[in-house]
Formats: sequence, C-alpha cells, structure tokens
Amino acid sequence: MNIQQDIQQALDVIKQGGIILYPTDTIWGIGCDATNTQAVNRIFQIKQRNDNKAMLCLVDTPNRIQRYVGTIPDVAWDLIELTQKPLTLILPQARNLPTQLLSNDGSIGLRVTNETYSHTLCYRLQKPIVSTSPNISGQHTPTCFAQITQQIKNSVDYIATYRQKDRTQHTPSSIIKLTQNGEITIIRK
Repeated sequence: MNIQQDIQQALDVIKQGGIILYPTDTIWGIGCDATNTQAVNRIFQIKQRNDNKAMLCLVDTPNRIQRYVGTIPDVAWDLIELTQKPLTLILPQARNLPTQLLSNDGSIGLRVTNETYSHTLCYRLQKPIVSTSPNISGQHTPTCFAQITQQIKNSVDYIATYRQKDRTQHTPSSIIKLTQNGEITIIRK
C-alpha cells in the first residue's frame, strides 16, 4: 500500500468516528477527529487516562489555529515561524473543541505538523487531529512503532503502515505555554 492509500484509509476511519495509530512529526500518536467528543472520550478510555488531563492536537497550518483559539498572542506566530523542531503551544481561550481536550484553565495544546503523513491527514480532514502518546497513561512512552504494545495496537480501529519499520528513536515535542498577554512558560524543552 502506498502512502496516499494509507492516508485515505486512516481518513475514512477518522471521519467515521474511529481511532487511529499514526506517525507524526515526533513520536507515533493515537488520534481521532479532535472535534468528535465520543472519539476523544474513547482515547481517554484506551489510555486509561484521567479525563482532567488535557491532550494536544495537530493542525496542518498556523492559520487553522485561529478557528480553535479565541486570542492568539503575537509571540505565538514568531515561535511557530522560528522553531527548528516540533513545538506544541499551549494557547488560552480554546474553542470549538470538546472540553475533555482542554486544560482546567481553558487552554489547548496545538502543534503545526510538517511531517508528510500527519500533515496530509490534517489537511485532508480540515480539522485538528488528537495526537497523544501510544501508551497507557503513566507507562513508558514508545519512541518508535516497534515499542508500541499489542494492547494499544488492538485498541485502535486503524494502524498506519507508513514508517512502521522506521527504528529511529523519536522524541516528544517541546512545549511552551503562552498567556493572553504573551507571557511564556517553558513546559518541556
């Protein structure tokens, strides 16, 4: 199967409210349509994660962020433009997303992905896609597909074929939290 067929199958599953396991610009992720509350709830169940812990979402372009955040601090645009590695921004005033994805303060973690598979998936869906580590909450985070447990693989509706044989040890993104007035807090380097 080529990458376009793989993406189409993943997209079909997402559009039907399903859960996928897919490669991103960092580690592999468990994902779904971030606007589908039932699918988001199912990811919390798969991860056995407390629903008061927020999850991040991927988008295909910086402009798409505007649909899901009320006010974007000016510094966010600079950070997106200047970053050399994957960067998740925690932004205030999330909107148009299920409350389960949000932090207690109403913020949301969003990352613009430029990796081929995840970028194309987000572009074709025209919505954010949840991207959370493929592990049970609190357990070791897999850094490549080969490290993902069978339990996680069995719990999703579709597993991407692209990059499964890649043994490169990927790392999670940097995380920076921004307030409405542009104050910066580095959560993870």
